[in-house]
Amino acid sequence: MTRLASRLREAVAAAFAAEGVPDDLVKVTPSDRPDLADFQSNAALVAARALKANPRELATRVTERLAGDPALERVEVAGPGFINLTASPAALAARATEIATESMRGASTVAAPRRVVIDFAGPNVAKPMHVGHLRSSIIGESLKRLFRFRGDMVWGDAHFGDWGFQMGLLIVACTDEGLATAFMAEDDGPFPDASPVTLEDLERLYPAAAARAKAEPEFRDRARKATAELQAGRPGYRALWAHFVAVSRTALEREFSALGVTFDLWNGESDADPLIPDMVAELKARGLAELDQGAWIIRVAEEGDRRELPPLLLVSSEGSAMYGTTDLATILQRRREQDFELALYCVDQRQADHFEQVFRAACKAGYAAADQLEHIANGTMNGADGKPFKTRAGGVLKLHDLISQATDKARERLREAELGGDLPPGEFEDIARKVAVAALKFADLSNNRTTSYVFDLDRFTSFEGKTGPYLLYQAVRIKSLLRRAAAEGATPGDIRIAAPAERDLALTLDAFAQAVEDAYERRGPHLIAEHAFRLAQAFSKFYAACPVMAAPDAETRASRLALSRAALDQLETALDLLGIATPERM
Repeated sequence: MTRLASRLREAVAAAFAAEGVPDDLVKVTPSDRPDLADFQSNAALVAARALKANPRELATRVTERLAGDPALERVEVAGPGFINLTASPAALAARATEIATESMRGASTVAAPRRVVIDFAGPNVAKPMHVGHLRSSIIGESLKRLFRFRGDMVWGDAHFGDWGFQMGLLIVACTDEGLATAFMAEDDGPFPDASPVTLEDLERLYPAAAARAKAEPEFRDRARKATAELQAGRPGYRALWAHFVAVSRTALEREFSALGVTFDLWNGESDADPLIPDMVAELKARGLAELDQGAWIIRVAEEGDRRELPPLLLVSSEGSAMYGTTDLATILQRRREQDFELALYCVDQRQADHFEQVFRAACKAGYAAADQLEHIANGTMNGADGKPFKTRAGGVLKLHDLISQATDKARERLREAELGGDLPPGEFEDIARKVAVAALKFADLSNNRTTSYVFDLDRFTSFEGKTGPYLLYQAVRIKSLLRRAAAEGATPGDIRIAAPAERDLALTLDAFAQAVEDAYERRGPHLIAEHAFRLAQAFSKFYAACPVMAAPDAETRASRLALSRAALDQLETALDLLGIATPERM
């Protein structure tokens, strides 16, 4: 599959080569003035400097060589030497036909697939997911789908926060409330199979225990001791901890399922913990870890750094492995288990220094090369005050509550638009959920991931403008058109391009390949979102300007049905890459 710009570049490059211009100087890009031409090339301006030639004269000779090329309807020189290129109807029809019949809808796979681990979401035991988890989850899921779409072998890892001091806090809190009595024996058990705590218990116990640890040194010391005993393998504590993890994971899977987010791995900090003792010993033996004021550190600062980067704290002066130690061990674990060629960490940009420390330490240790570890930083979802979004009471909004709010608003919007009212209640609810998720995801992914944005549920759930619900509506409208055509015995046929709106739609379909490549290289799902919106707009204009079922003849109708089918398939593919599912009707 070759997009139009690439095909035209080959023709233009051949014409320039005949004038003695090297291939690497020739580029063809979408036109800055689509009202004048489809594509443009400034190669004459670039080459003229190197050849000491007049750029307009060079461009004129090139256009003369391109005359008669069947892929071009028109080729003209503009200004000081720009070449404007307008694709022929035949070339546009051929490309649209390729897109309509090809499984990747115009996009292409990578030449050399890689093994890729994507670390995203980062949920924690005993803590309900909140809006702060939303961006990482949505962005990571989209990148997982995008990399897999292009042919990479991808593992999505939730990297569960299931280890450390918070576990000791919960053990002591459960002990004080009499919930852990059956797990206090220091022998091997047996211990109860049924969990002594519910998710509601954990959500209540953890914040109270964290507050007590700050105010009561005795409670804090007991929690530290419990943490140490858990990590040392005390059987009862391990059994109780396993219940904490299982109860939390059940709730987390519910939230992720509602968002259409899935993981291949549910590894947690605990999975990397067994690697830490040998890893630390080896780093010490190799001289990469050094003793500093009673703590073991890895110096990661490099010559040429513009700011001071502190060393990675490997082992505290109290003998405890630190957060960065676990992350370093996780990289080692992934090297051994997935032998990754690329690891992406979708985490808030405020963690940039931490990951810079960990990545540099991993490179020094030989666990990964510098270009194999990337922090896919994201901005925050903010309230109207420009600060990270909170509830009206000033607390952090639970993700479950956010999804519920969005679903309520989606129902309201559907009723306002008189959509879905004649459908069975179950189907209406399914549509409302899809609209809600589309609203949340598209609002997030239509922004560059590094920028922050303001949460506005009223705007996000509108069926007008640049929103997820608008895209779903356009997809459903095409589905309705195709169902009507099938009911009347009309079928898609050979694509022909004649009307301006047909040209625009074909060119927009062709642009998907570049959007996918750019999104992949820049780790930017917003580029897919932007294409999906442009495609929906192009179809809407086509639908208004080019009657389909009332086309002037059967061949035109068949062609326009084929274009509609191609638009739907590509739109649904783009939405799927964003993690957005489309309903069959509204």
